[in-house]
Amino acid sequence: MTTLLVGVAGVAGVLARYGITRATLHTEALLWSTAAINVAGSFVLGLIVAGGWFNRDVSEALGIGFLGGFTTFSTFTVQIVLETDGGRPGTAAAYLAVSVLGGLAAAVAGYGLGRALT
Repeated sequence: MTTLLVGVAGVAGVLARYGITRATLHTEALLWSTAAINVAGSFVLGLIVAGGWFNRDVSEALGIGFLGGFTTFSTFTVQIVLETDGGRPGTAAAYLAVSVLGGLAAAVAGYGLGRALT
């Protein structure tokens, strides 16, 4: 059952990310929408891990499935390369910092909130 839930949730996460990407395609917002997706996903994963509100099946469906499909390391790295290649190394560096530090801070905040709420 866990495998099915992870698969279904993964499809939902991928489709959610795809929808956001399509909505911001060909705009300056595309770069920052990916950062926001990754930071938000880090927060929610921290919350889920610390909260303990769900049984194992639901936790894995949300964490591994949905958030695994929703967040993306490959898009993150390609966008850094594209910004740098496009002559915008400062934007690439800012995006890298926001994504990594923001993701880490969001995971810590989500985990802390999850612990506080349990």
